[in-house]
Amino acid sequence: MNRLKANIISLNVGKPRTLNGLNQTIVTAIEKKSIDQQIFLAKEQLDGDEQADKVHHGGPDKAVCVYSFNHYPYWEEKLSKKLSPGAFGENLTVKGLLEDEVHIGDLFRWGEAQVQISQPRKPCHKLAKRFEIPTLVKQVSDSGYTGFYFRVIKEGMVSADTPLQFIKRFSDVSLAEVNETFYHKHSDEASVSRIASIPELADSWSEMMENQL
Repeated sequence: MNRLKANIISLNVGKPRTLNGLNQTIVTAIEKKSIDQQIFLAKEQLDGDEQADKVHHGGPDKAVCVYSFNHYPYWEEKLSKKLSPGAFGENLTVKGLLEDEVHIGDLFRWGEAQVQISQPRKPCHKLAKRFEIPTLVKQVSDSGYTGFYFRVIKEGMVSADTPLQFIKRFSDVSLAEVNETFYHKHSDEASVSRIASIPELADSWSEMMENQL
């Protein structure tokens, strides 16, 4: 296995605020700001970060949202606009860690903390409303450039200056395979069952996968 490159481009946090998009008004924390100082990473979120909808966002399996800066050129061309780190509402904008490189359960050290990949990000309507593009959710899921979430194994102080250091791999299933199966091959019973049975996969995703059968 090649060494995973995990340099952090930007550490982003945000609090809920009103957003107008696609002729609707919503409350969301998708708009985040980059910070330079050290902050505490707790079991369910970064200090200074919040979620407006705690049913579908946040929680132990979605403590930190991660998106690869490598995808930004693709979206800048697709959306015909320049994008700043954090544009997709992610907490960590990183160099590398593409969906076909990282696996469910991959464990990393980040400063004092330890974090583990728990699931792909499932894009929601708030992303479409932020960019005012009705089809953006489908575009993101079809592209496979979804990003992913970390659960927190060990709490501690973290910062953008501290790289993510790969520790251990727990499964042979990449995020790209999970996305491909969930969005395009959900009738493949063998693949769905194999993915759903991974202990490190978030329970909500295991249930979603099994419900597709």
